[in-house]
Amino acid sequence: MQSPTISISEAKKLDLKDSLSSFRDKFIFPQHDGENALYFTGNSLGLQPKSALDAIRTELDDWRDLGVEGHFRARNPWMHYHELFSEHLAQIVGAKPSEVVAMNALTVNLHLLLISFYNPQGSRRKIICEAKAFPSDRYALLSQINFHGGNPDTDLIEISPREGEELIRLEDIISAINEVGEELATVMIGGVNYYTGQLHNIGEITKAAHKMGAMCGFDLAHAAGNIPLNLHDMEVDFACWCSYKYLNSGPGAVGGAFVHEKHHNSDLPRLEGWWGHDKETRFKMDPDYISMGTAESWQMSNAPVLNMAVHLASLEIFKEAGGVGELRERALRLTDYLEATVKKVAALTGTHLEIITPSNHEERGCQLSMVAHGRGRELFDHLSENGVIIDWRDPAVIRMAPVPLYNSFEDIARFGLILQDALN
Repeated sequence: MQSPTISISEAKKLDLKDSLSSFRDKFIFPQHDGENALYFTGNSLGLQPKSALDAIRTELDDWRDLGVEGHFRARNPWMHYHELFSEHLAQIVGAKPSEVVAMNALTVNLHLLLISFYNPQGSRRKIICEAKAFPSDRYALLSQINFHGGNPDTDLIEISPREGEELIRLEDIISAINEVGEELATVMIGGVNYYTGQLHNIGEITKAAHKMGAMCGFDLAHAAGNIPLNLHDMEVDFACWCSYKYLNSGPGAVGGAFVHEKHHNSDLPRLEGWWGHDKETRFKMDPDYISMGTAESWQMSNAPVLNMAVHLASLEIFKEAGGVGELRERALRLTDYLEATVKKVAALTGTHLEIITPSNHEERGCQLSMVAHGRGRELFDHLSENGVIIDWRDPAVIRMAPVPLYNSFEDIARFGLILQDALN
């Protein structure tokens, strides 16, 4: 039976029994009154790995000592720097190394991929996405429709929750795909919705889109490094993600892209640059483009090494921890504990605290989105003033992510006590 109160000592015991608890020591926490803040915003910006400084310093030192020769003689030669990520990223998103590439930023990659995977022809012009997608995704989709001379009012179809509900039902997405039928060109959905934390069924959505002859892709900004993915076997056509959230690679860090191998040597349209050119002949400077024949073919420019150094350091921590699969188990334990703590505070204070994120493990990552009914922004402000770093989204949602690499059961218990105090 659960304790009727929130116990720091019980939380500490849970941490002691958890084999991955020690990875917390690999990260630097913001401070509040001389102590680690309670940081629950890894779904917006992950914490800095302690190894980040040395990772950047390595590249700065090689630049200082080698100059341009660092492209070939650096400890991590810059010429092939992006190749250092292939194995890591393939494991994180469930792909073959040839299907992933670290490049650009999230929305840049989305646009580059849509050039290939949104190719309206005849009556097949429509795009399906989820309502209340991350705004940048919506801007990208609308601008692509405009770019192709389409009608944004009719060519973008947004699937909403049913009236009175917060979440989008899988059957409603499938129904919309079937209803649009042969007019559907592309499905592009956020793997985990940024607002509700709902994890969509990537495999079933992909199957439904392919059945209608449409392309299917996903924005994995809130999924990569958060949940296990299996993009290759699910035959997802394309995907993109950022690395500054759950992948802890720093503000504005390099993004990533996935292109299924079945498209690598297809006749899809693609914007091209010299870093997508065959690397064996790239420096012969021939006028004709020869594709790399992998996801790297969508790459346009050489690697931003200083930007990517932290990304590499962070991915090495993931590997040391056993990968996303191992971390997922801990994430579920932490998220369940956070959910139970919120419900306990609601009972102790008589406050209606509604968690709009699904309770079902198959439908969520490690983010919980909470509405404190009858309370407004002042609750968020009180929590912030007391060392809790969380996220507010209008009109009244507080988002929290207990990230398995660095959050603890004790963090959650301390948050619960501060929340209880605020509501009292």
